[in-house]
Amino acid sequence: MKKMQLKTKTRDQFIDITREVEKYVKEQAVSDGTITVYCPHTTAGITVNENADPDVKKDMIMRLDEVYPWDHEKYRHAEGNTASHLKASTVGTGQTIIVADGALVLGTWQGIYFCEFDGPRTRTYYLKAMIG
Repeated sequence: MKKMQLKTKTRDQFIDITREVEKYVKEQAVSDGTITVYCPHTTAGITVNENADPDVKKDMIMRLDEVYPWDHEKYRHAEGNTASHLKASTVGTGQTIIVADGALVLGTWQGIYFCEFDGPRTRTYYLKAMIG
């Protein structure tokens, strides 16, 4: 398992981590198996989505903000970041990606994203190879 860190710059941000995951696949010499990408935070997550058009990330953040507004009169969580918890639960804590012939099996337009919903912060995520 490999522990990775990154620094986010804004409250809501999708960071493309595809290259880091591909590098890990090469470091581990994974020919066939899976890679799990896991986020141990309650206000961040991991997703696989389009990485060709940057407007997709903007649209996703916009819509998540509409569904889960930052301020809501009925939120009760004392830290004031209920929206970030809701967004993280919607996106999920991790993804498992198939590796075949030493390469991630992703669609033509897909990338792997670390999703920040309560930044800016220094964040951690983990990579774990399952060979076979």
